[in-house]
Amino acid sequence: MSKLRFRVVETAFKKRAVEVQVPKERPSEYFAKYVFNKEKMFRYLPSKVYAKLIDVIDNGAPLDRSIADEVAAGMKKWATEMGATHYTHWFHPLTEGTAEKHDAFVEHDGKGGMMEEFTGKLLVQQEPDASSFPNGGIRNTFEARGYSAWDPSSPAFIVDDTLCIPTIFVAYTGESLDYKAPLLKALRAVDKAAVDVCHYFDPEVKKVFAYLGWEQEYFLVDEGLYAARPDLLLTGRTLTGHDSAKNQQLEDHYFGAIPPRVAAFMKDLEIEALKLGIPVKTRHNEVAPNQFELAPIFEECNLAVDHNMLIMALMRKVARNHGFRVLLHEKPFKGVNGSGKHNNWSLGTDTGVLLHAPGKTPEENLRFITFVVNTLMAVYRHNGLLKASISSATNAHRLGANEAPPAIISSFLGKQLSQVLSHIEENTTDELIALSGKQGMKLDIPQIPELMIDNTDRNRTSPFAFTGNRFEFRAVGSEANCASAMIALNAALAEQLVEFKQEVDALIEKGEPKITALLDVIRKYIKICKPIHFDGNGYSDEWKAEAARRGLDCETSVPVIFDNYLKADSIAMFEKTGVMTHKELEARNEVKWEMYTKKIQIEARVLGDLAMNHIIPVATQYQTELIDNVYKMKELFPAEKAAKLSAKNLELIEEIADRTAFIKEHVDAMIEARKVANKIESEREKAIAYHDTIVPAMEEIRYHIDKLELIVDNQMWTLPKYRELLFVR
Repeated sequence: MSKLRFRVVETAFKKRAVEVQVPKERPSEYFAKYVFNKEKMFRYLPSKVYAKLIDVIDNGAPLDRSIADEVAAGMKKWATEMGATHYTHWFHPLTEGTAEKHDAFVEHDGKGGMMEEFTGKLLVQQEPDASSFPNGGIRNTFEARGYSAWDPSSPAFIVDDTLCIPTIFVAYTGESLDYKAPLLKALRAVDKAAVDVCHYFDPEVKKVFAYLGWEQEYFLVDEGLYAARPDLLLTGRTLTGHDSAKNQQLEDHYFGAIPPRVAAFMKDLEIEALKLGIPVKTRHNEVAPNQFELAPIFEECNLAVDHNMLIMALMRKVARNHGFRVLLHEKPFKGVNGSGKHNNWSLGTDTGVLLHAPGKTPEENLRFITFVVNTLMAVYRHNGLLKASISSATNAHRLGANEAPPAIISSFLGKQLSQVLSHIEENTTDELIALSGKQGMKLDIPQIPELMIDNTDRNRTSPFAFTGNRFEFRAVGSEANCASAMIALNAALAEQLVEFKQEVDALIEKGEPKITALLDVIRKYIKICKPIHFDGNGYSDEWKAEAARRGLDCETSVPVIFDNYLKADSIAMFEKTGVMTHKELEARNEVKWEMYTKKIQIEARVLGDLAMNHIIPVATQYQTELIDNVYKMKELFPAEKAAKLSAKNLELIEEIADRTAFIKEHVDAMIEARKVANKIESEREKAIAYHDTIVPAMEEIRYHIDKLELIVDNQMWTLPKYRELLFVR
């Protein structure tokens, strides 16, 4: 091991867990300590103002700007009592991260001094400029005005000394420049459409909520080792690295005992998350070494998205206090599991859960089937769009490998639900559906109680699986903003439910009984969306061929997958539901293509630098030592024996020469290919060029670098290896 690498590894392995200061109170007592939630609103706002604000939050009533000053005063009073000195409008730009500009609670008092102030005007709306964020051409440099506007449905919170106010971010001309604005529109659209359909079954339903429960997977790496890997530092993943002899093949890490240092990090993270109102519940070791997962209790979709963005920032901060760096990249290490962010999505009303079976009555079962089948129809009609919503340069490395679902959207339903849909399809009567709940399973072990078996199994190869009372969108990447997938899914379902109601109403107007009309349309939809239903092995080559025959989107090039946003059906769907305009979709695609190109471009530059400044010099140095050894053999032994003894070294010398020559030649070629691609004006065509020429070149270069890692003297290799990166000490 090189002296540099030895010092880095030794320092990293000597890191000890930070002692966690566990609060003396129970979690329920400090939960949401730093959140301006309803309990704080009740305490700090006048009763009439509180009532109006709750109506906005709970019922979507228009915000009365006349109450803004009193809300701001109460919010500031609470925040300053908690030690806050600044405030910021916190939003989700199209960078996949969050943004904030901090301002102090100070203004001139008109007498030469300063006073603490925070008005309703500052709360409700600001102009942060933020002109350097990607916008896809919506904003010109000379037309850079942009507005952030308060989202009352997601409570304000305090981080360190700053009051963070969740907001949307829009252009001067009104187009969305963020993820939250279209998400709120999609949630409103699915609420309205779903309420109308619910009235077939229960006229008392007033509101439908979309719920989200995300599962955040991540890797932890010792901070010292991270700093010694320029690729991890600059791209979030290892661009080189040969497999460790032991990685995940024994499956001993999965659900294993959590290492003490990691447990200390998790405890600290959970405490800070709970204080911010994030209801984290589950933690465990994941499949790959150094891979872990946390998951919260389900929340309303908009709030869940905000909490996921907040938890990712919190993870990075807390990890450094424990000598770790968090890796949220979907595939930081080749050859082991990547990280996803499974989006467990469901619908519920102000009276109950829609995707819950069995119901107490046949009518409730019919309602359940209605929403399941319409969800399948939405996924079928827009399967390419849903794939585009989760596609990125980083997630492309994960999909279809090491337990990640394939890049073909299909839906697993399980045996019972599949049988029910088949029965409805084949039966032309108005017979209502009977669904069974959990069944008992008795094991031949006296001391073990009867197990209650769910009415559906799980399928880890399915990108969109029904798992009992929700659909699990497994294809979402760990680094992504959940809003991207949730916008597409909820908007597509809203469109589908509107069309479903139109068809059912048309049959009722012709004189068909309501139940007959509902079943006729459902039966028709079951037949139409059958191609999306697949309960088998999504990894098999047979499925890829079958999916193509079914007409599903099987494209694997990320830049081409993005085209789904601009297909006529997608544009029509987004415009009909009021979620996004054609102009906004075009702008977002420009951003997606540009971001794809830039991420690959950065990776290619980093790989080139590693090859020329680390790999080739070290390999050449080792080659020189081997050559020196060969010459010394010739001096020490007779020619025939020297040749025999030096044969292996001569093979290694030749192999090193061939591989370093290949690396140098292909790095140069890759640079020239980038120059050619960079001259392409179209962002789409440029991204395609990077996908088709640069990505394969990087893989070829990596192959030879990884082979050299096995050859070169371990003491000389400067980069920490997988066996050092993947195991916490």
